[in-house]
Amino acid sequence: MTKSVKISPSILASDFSQLGDEVAAISEAGADYIHVDVMDGHFVPNLTMGPSIVKSIRDRSTKVFDVHLMIDPVQPYIDEFVKAGADIISIHPEAKDDTSACLAKIKAHNIKAGLAINPDTEWEVIKPYMDIIDMVIVMSVHPGFGGQKFIPSAIDKLKAISKEIEKSGRDIELEIDGGINFENIQSVIDAGANVIVAGTTTFTGGKSEYANNISKLRGN
Repeated sequence: MTKSVKISPSILASDFSQLGDEVAAISEAGADYIHVDVMDGHFVPNLTMGPSIVKSIRDRSTKVFDVHLMIDPVQPYIDEFVKAGADIISIHPEAKDDTSACLAKIKAHNIKAGLAINPDTEWEVIKPYMDIIDMVIVMSVHPGFGGQKFIPSAIDKLKAISKEIEKSGRDIELEIDGGINFENIQSVIDAGANVIVAGTTTFTGGKSEYANNISKLRGN
């Protein structure tokens, strides 16, 4: 089953002094999802935003809020991110929480649950959760900072996970996150990715360029 490609700009690359306007601008420019990178300075070496920031920008877009929790522990914060307006919450199996319990807690809110895997994590870690997850995020950079170079081994991971998704018969989205640009996007789509996180590439050039950048990412 071929899925349409969705663009999920990471607001980590936006101008934080105008965050609400930036979210509105990329929504109007044709983004499908709004990718929200939440980092705790512990699980990854950077601090970004919490639920109150997500809540403050929620009314600036009707798009799906694709919230990626790079935090440990995860479970105590799930309810707050749901209340803040998350439509999808993805967590890391590398965190110390009980992954099954966290995914079940997310699903209990009637929103989508995802698993994100780091570059050094074997893709097979997702297998026990294929009956509950709605998304898999393949990290093609080491999480923590935007603007890193794409790690090519992510391609093989995408291909393997794409086959596993097909085998499951479930409607699971496959997202790629990290270092995506106009030159390499087709290779990740060909490998099975259907949700593309693009921060720096989307936000380069300012608001007047967002629609053009998103269109180019789509291959138009």
